[in-house]
Amino acid sequence: MLIQVNTDHNIEGREALSEYVRGAVEDALKHISSHITRVEVHLSDELGKKAGVEDKRCTIEAHLEGHQPMAVTHHATEMGQAVVGAADRLNRMLEKTVERLRDEARHRTDPFVPEPNLTQEKPDTD
Repeated sequence: MLIQVNTDHNIEGREALSEYVRGAVEDALKHISSHITRVEVHLSDELGKKAGVEDKRCTIEAHLEGHQPMAVTHHATEMGQAVVGAADRLNRMLEKTVERLRDEARHRTDPFVPEPNLTQEKPDTD
């Protein structure tokens, strides 16, 4: 699972924060990481240098194999709280999605036929 962390220009201590974020996201998603190809984390301080309540935003987008990306956002007063809140939300969303997909596969009555690979090149007939 690849984790990419992006920050806006108002975020200080980017490298240390990136390591913290990677650890928090890995920890929250470790039990379903085999279904995730990539995670993108976007951190921002909406008020910049000004102090504010819940002005720290963390948006996390997870790319499940074979599915559209899923994203959550969490606002908090501290960046660590925003990261943990977003990771927890994403974990719950992904758990529900993976469980729903498992249920659908278990209850499938028709034989599964994989879709043909349409990206293969056609043989030259010249």
